[in-house]
Amino acid sequence: MSSANQKPTGFFSQLIFNIIIPVVILTRFSGAEYLGPTLGVIIALIFPIGFGLWERNKTGKFNFISGLGIISVLMTGGISLLELDAKYIAIKEALIPGLIGVAIIVSQYTKYPLLKTMLFNDKVMDIPKIENALEQKGNTSKLPKVQIVASNILAGSFFLSSVLNYVLAKMIVVSPAGTEAYNNELGRMTAISYPVIMVPSMILFFLALYYLFSSLKKLTGLKVEEMLIEQ
Repeated sequence: MSSANQKPTGFFSQLIFNIIIPVVILTRFSGAEYLGPTLGVIIALIFPIGFGLWERNKTGKFNFISGLGIISVLMTGGISLLELDAKYIAIKEALIPGLIGVAIIVSQYTKYPLLKTMLFNDKVMDIPKIENALEQKGNTSKLPKVQIVASNILAGSFFLSSVLNYVLAKMIVVSPAGTEAYNNELGRMTAISYPVIMVPSMILFFLALYYLFSSLKKLTGLKVEEMLIEQ
């Protein structure tokens, strides 16, 4: 089997390497008696970067959002190792999801809309069947409007994440970079960000998914299960 046909790793693997291990290193092993602040940051960031590159090699894919994720980790490392003002962490935390939101909106007007990568893609949905049903119902011209609305809702989830990321970073990361306190705050922010930011963002994500499926159901006459690829 070629690497391009291999499935992405599961949620728990991503959670362990991207969140749990870095958080433990930053909050428990960045003290002077262990790794120290600088080495603590370096080792903590090796795990998400290494995991991202390993997954890229395994699946043969390296999409836009995954790329931004690795850039985000590298920016965190750069800000930390250069001992820049903590405000740049808040700016970086807001920048990445904000860029994704902008990219989703802008990509609507290109040949490669991100909506098709994230929701309306042939790995999950039976696109030929949906397009055929739309044509038979005479609703093909209505699909772009549905995709634009779904894209805007999806982009909204990332804009919300951007705002929440900034507020959370400003509240938690207040110590100078290069200190044990800074590493602890960075680890705490990483741990808290998932429940605080992911939950409301995922609500909007599933709202976009619900809107897409309910609209397609009305336009095609197909049931949701008929739109999905048979596993």
